[in-house]
Order: sequence, then C-alpha cells, then structure tokens
Amino acid sequence: MTSIDFRIAVPEDLEEIVRIYNSTIPSRLVTADLTPVSVESRREWFNRHTPYNRPLWVIEEGGKIIGWIGFQPFHSRIAYDSTAEISVYLDESVRGRGFGRKILDFAHQTAPGLGIETIIGLIFEHNTPSIRLFEKAGYEEWGFLPGVANLDGVRRGLKYFGRKVKNEK
Repeated sequence: MTSIDFRIAVPEDLEEIVRIYNSTIPSRLVTADLTPVSVESRREWFNRHTPYNRPLWVIEEGGKIIGWIGFQPFHSRIAYDSTAEISVYLDESVRGRGFGRKILDFAHQTAPGLGIETIIGLIFEHNTPSIRLFEKAGYEEWGFLPGVANLDGVRRGLKYFGRKVKNEK
C-alpha cells in the first residue's frame, strides 16, 4: 500500500470533496442523502470547519485527493464540546485498500490537540465494512436507533460507535 498524506482542506478542495461524497449516495450504505448535493449547498458546511476546532482534512495519495475526513460537533450544547462526530469518505477507486484504519488512527492521534476527548461515528446497521473498520480501530457500539432512516422505502437502523481519546499530554 502506498502512503497517504493529510492536509487541511482549502476552499478549492470543495468540488472534489463533494464529488467523493456524492459517489457514496447510490450505495445507500454511507449517507442519508438520497440525491447528490451541490458544491454551493455545502459551502456553509465547509466554512464551519476550522483547523483549530473541528477540522476538515483532505487525504492525498501521490498528490491526488482520494478522500476526506472531518470532525463535526456532536451536539450544539456546550457540555458536549469535547465530543466530536467523525466523517470519513473515500473515492471509489481506493475503497477496500486498507486506508480506513490509517485514517481513523490519524483522527485518534489528532483529537487531543483539538480538545476532543470522545469520538462518535454514526453508521447504518447494514454497513458491515464500516462497522468492522471501526471495531478493529477500537470503537465500541454505544447505541442503536432502529428503523430511523428511510432509504427508498427500506427502513434502516443507525448504530452509534464511540471511542474515548487518551490525552497524552
């Protein structure tokens, strides 16, 4: 496997971030969006990510963007500030190549410097590859919401996976 690099996303990356995100929609495995999103519709979301609080990184292999990872607030109330939801999206061409574990390890190592003590991942119950990935990376299932998503007439449950982050300062 070749190495991958992480860098903070810049506005010029948004088109590629959206392209990768939209590529996951048809599978009905990763996101609750049912139709493609536009670059313009994601601009405000992009701008809410800051390098010092809830970053958004692009993942590059050989200088080409192959994915992205981001931390989002878990909840708007202040008591939840040390908990972040993680999102990981990879281009179709690199899925299944073992990058997922490296990406989750990067997130775990980076989280303490951002004041994050707990990372939460929301995964559809039928997304077996992501569930396996998160479990292998030390995440545990912390909750389950049965049938909360309607994906083309099929009710799907959502699992919450969590992992505490050790602050090694």
